[in-house]
Amino acid sequence: MNRSKKPLPHKIALKDKIYISESKSLKNHWVHCRLLRQGFKPGSCLVHYRGKRYPACKVTLKWKDNVPFRLIEAAHLSRPEHYFSIYQSGCNFNCKKCHSWYFSQYAMGNWYSPKDIAVLAKEYADRVTVMEPRNRATSFHAHDLCRSCGHCILTGERSPYCPGKLEPHQIISSPQGLGPARNIMAFTGGDLACQPEFYAEATREIKALRKNLWILFETNGYGLTPQVLDIFQEAGMDSFWLDIKAYHDEVHKRLTGCHNDWILRLPEEIKRRDFVLEVLSLFIPGWVEEDQIGDIARLIASVDPKIPFTVLAFFPEYQLRNVPSPTLNQMLSAYEACIKAGLKSVRLGNISIFIKTEKDFEILTSLGNQAW
Repeated sequence: MNRSKKPLPHKIALKDKIYISESKSLKNHWVHCRLLRQGFKPGSCLVHYRGKRYPACKVTLKWKDNVPFRLIEAAHLSRPEHYFSIYQSGCNFNCKKCHSWYFSQYAMGNWYSPKDIAVLAKEYADRVTVMEPRNRATSFHAHDLCRSCGHCILTGERSPYCPGKLEPHQIISSPQGLGPARNIMAFTGGDLACQPEFYAEATREIKALRKNLWILFETNGYGLTPQVLDIFQEAGMDSFWLDIKAYHDEVHKRLTGCHNDWILRLPEEIKRRDFVLEVLSLFIPGWVEEDQIGDIARLIASVDPKIPFTVLAFFPEYQLRNVPSPTLNQMLSAYEACIKAGLKSVRLGNISIFIKTEKDFEILTSLGNQAW
């Protein structure tokens, strides 16, 4: 994934203060963990910094003059989501399959305050080419607008698979390719929702600038306690892209370092607060397969069958480099399980991972354009 090299406001330096003494036991941190004080267990949140490991909230989040700063690895218009993505360093999960591990598990990047985020939002707002309604403030709905193939720009003609909803002048370039720019700002990469002040204040700053610039949080859900959800609701956050890593708790614990009992309750908690919600799960052979994907789909359908659900194909990365990617048949079986569960909006993602031949592509497209 290409990321912008544009200099950011406050570069991390070796002189930056560590907010927990290297000589102190980490037990002191866990005692004061905000999740623990709310009745939840601490996350699996140790990240690498200067040869040691510290809680992410101590080295990728800091406060200066009562202003929160977050460590950001990059920020730019992303594909295929067609929205502005803010890639955060540090996370409360340690996922074995993380494709952003080099900055989610290592403190790196530049310090951003909420006002710095608002500056980015102002610059991006001037580039927006598609105004979406709030209920489409998702990654899911990007795919029925544009496939990011660039065919209309490069040849002057639409691709046979073009949704046909945009004009060429709405297609612009970004570090990750061609496509539209939608009126959405997204926090992605690492996840420190358990420390909500930075996100809440950034949301307020953006909403003061443009009320119809939607704020989306790509999240593992672990920090979205009832208290945090209420803070985000009050601040004006719009949408969550909830990544449910596994349905079986034992698998989830091995995969991320954390349990998932609260995460499985989140779809209902999020929807009843009137946030926009989409869900994704990764098909990981030997870890998360058709059975668990079906269980997750049934859980979502029990809350609202119209919640969009994306099943992404895993590709070998980080600590799961020896695990194969799913086959076309495995992905099709997962898709069928989701439809059987009653979901109305399901798509398969990362199709280049499991589509190897023209025949494979024909089989996929036979499901309809909405399925990929």
